[in-house]
Amino acid sequence: MMIDRVAELQRWEDSGAVWSVVARRDDRVTVALLRCDGGEEVDRFTSDDRRLLDYIGERASSTD
Repeated sequence: MMIDRVAELQRWEDSGAVWSVVARRDDRVTVALLRCDGGEEVDRFTSDDRRLLDYIGERASSTD
């Protein structure tokens, strides 16, 4: 089963939390999911999903 990481990031943002790119290559990205009350890392994932790469674009975090 493939996880829809774009939807996951959108839900994360909608809840007031932040995501941050911790590593990036042309073909994949590693994203940290951070708590909304101080930025503690809750989870991290790496993906090569083209939809996700397009959604993130050149942003370093959801605050960009």
